[in-house]
Amino acid sequence: MLPLYRIGRLLQNPAEIEHKAYADFNDVNMARNFIRAVIFDLGGTLMYERESWHSVNSKADEALTRYLIGQGLEINLSTFPLEFRRRLDEYFKQREKDFLETTYSSVLRDVLTSKGYGNLSEKILRTALDHLFAVTQTNWVLEDDALPTLKKLEESGYRLGLISNAGDDKDVQQLARGFRIANYFDFILSSAACSYRKPHPRIFELALANWYLLPSEAVMVGDNLLADIRGAKSVGIYGIWISRRAGQRTNEELPIQPDASLATLSELPATLDLLQVK
Repeated sequence: MLPLYRIGRLLQNPAEIEHKAYADFNDVNMARNFIRAVIFDLGGTLMYERESWHSVNSKADEALTRYLIGQGLEINLSTFPLEFRRRLDEYFKQREKDFLETTYSSVLRDVLTSKGYGNLSEKILRTALDHLFAVTQTNWVLEDDALPTLKKLEESGYRLGLISNAGDDKDVQQLARGFRIANYFDFILSSAACSYRKPHPRIFELALANWYLLPSEAVMVGDNLLADIRGAKSVGIYGIWISRRAGQRTNEELPIQPDASLATLSELPATLDLLQVK
């Protein structure tokens, strides 16, 4: 029972009542370790690459360059795509060191600024990138068991979210809508939107904040042992590794031990049932 002075404070502060009720509710459920939410990765987990990226990226960079030339920019169709891709590669290497996202838009603006086009409107930059992603998005294929798994989890009462390491938020949102999976998720959080890349703890904390859940009440499902599994486990979220796109490995060869390792998404509902009573 609360002392009288605390009761008086609570009556003056309704928000504190809500916080106290929430805390008491979670104290009860911590012992049960009840899993309420599932967070998915996107690329390599819910969708896969149709072919290698080299030729796809070349076509995408050319499409971006042709659009910019059509807007009156005096850039070389042969060399600009190579310059842009080289700068992107430098950005990719840096973000894997500090786990901070700079975005494609920032890289493109930097490259164009170096060529005297620093005052281009955001609309032109955005449309140029739309031309690029219109090409790259055709290289993604939804896994056959993605939709059935999402539907089953939703019907079972799980809250679903998605976090993706990606340099462009609009690209991620369009992919999710295009594959008709967006409506299954309470949120779709990209590193481009929040500036932090998995395995940085902050992106997982931001995901949990959408639900006001404890880390032990959620699982992360992904194909990348470092980004998805180590990142999730570092903040107390269960890590479930989807291994079908990762090649042949034994448990002894895994640098990071997931809480569960699955070959397919269709195994996920039964695995969550086991974790509920773990």
